[in-house]
Amino acid sequence: MALTINRNMTRWIIIVTSFIIISLILWNTYVFFQNFKAEERSKMEIWSSAQRDLLKAVEDAELSNSDDVFADLDLAFEILDNNNTTPMILIDADSVVVNFRNIINKTEVDSIHNIEETKYVNENLKILISKYGKENTPIEIGTNSQTLYYGNSPLLNKLKFYPLALLLIIFLFAAVAYFFYKSSKTADQNKLWTGMAKETAHQIGTPLSSLVGWTEILRSENVNPDYLSEIEKDITRLQTITDRFSKIGSVPTLEKTDVVKETLDSYEYLKARSSKLIDFEITAPEQQLYVDLNKQLYSWTIENLVKNAIDAMKGKGALKLAITNDDKYVKITVQDTGKGISKQNFNSVFQPGYTTKKRGWGLGLSLAKRIIDDYHNGKIKVLNSEIGKGTTMQISLKLLS
Repeated sequence: MALTINRNMTRWIIIVTSFIIISLILWNTYVFFQNFKAEERSKMEIWSSAQRDLLKAVEDAELSNSDDVFADLDLAFEILDNNNTTPMILIDADSVVVNFRNIINKTEVDSIHNIEETKYVNENLKILISKYGKENTPIEIGTNSQTLYYGNSPLLNKLKFYPLALLLIIFLFAAVAYFFYKSSKTADQNKLWTGMAKETAHQIGTPLSSLVGWTEILRSENVNPDYLSEIEKDITRLQTITDRFSKIGSVPTLEKTDVVKETLDSYEYLKARSSKLIDFEITAPEQQLYVDLNKQLYSWTIENLVKNAIDAMKGKGALKLAITNDDKYVKITVQDTGKGISKQNFNSVFQPGYTTKKRGWGLGLSLAKRIIDDYHNGKIKVLNSEIGKGTTMQISLKLLS
């Protein structure tokens, strides 16, 4: 109990710490973004001041008819020319575009002679003016009532998506860690179940050997042969069960086998030992159908499906087993008239521990799926089901030529 509490406490500490670290990283990124944005604002205000000085110099030159006023504007010209990253559009009081920079190449601008092309560029500039106005507050340039609209630089735009990229990386890392933990836990569980299965097979082996010996003694005592025959059938069944458990966790040997015969044998055995209130029916082709099969494990699967069907009908109803085939696959269906399964649980029924019964560990269908999917490279699924009307399970195995 104390160990579980400590584990839960450690888990919560890790989760809270991770959340704090992520929050700090995102906050620092936000602060850095805002500082960078403020720095760009300062650069654009300096650029606006240079533009203002240039416009004032132009006015003074027109009034004095002298170019001497431009002599002290070297710094302003340098500031205006050096901004090669931030996209900007300069408009006058009539909303006419006076100048724009860092939007399209100058060579592209110079090549525009067609009226329609110029119109297209002006329409795009209007769209950009609206966009830039939302990104940054426009800067008013007093002289000539000009207004500077500017957008975020390419670096700032990349920085804007950095938190999302960071969150994606953190999410992927968490997903990898989770799947690694889940796989590790599943591997441990598989080892546990494998060990339990092999130990069960070992434990059953000792009394089973004694039962075989007692059968020979009963035979020498002239006991009714019919009784001995039934006892021997159950002993053979126990030997099959022991063999099944011993194969769990190891790769079973598959042999070319007539699946029709093996299905019929399993069906007849279960029918003889089931409630007389169950109406059994089987449909099978007369020809032999060969697949790669492990007899013991396959019969275990059929047994699980039939027993689940009987439990779903509470020992009373109709159970139909059918074998069909096409050019590639043999399909075995087990249909019952039980309580049915909701569509959302079609996959859940194959998970270890899933059960609707008061008794049972919920391992039957999980084992069946492992036997068919993993060992036989086949497919087992809930073909269809309806609440209150019944369920049809289907096994598909590759047909051998």
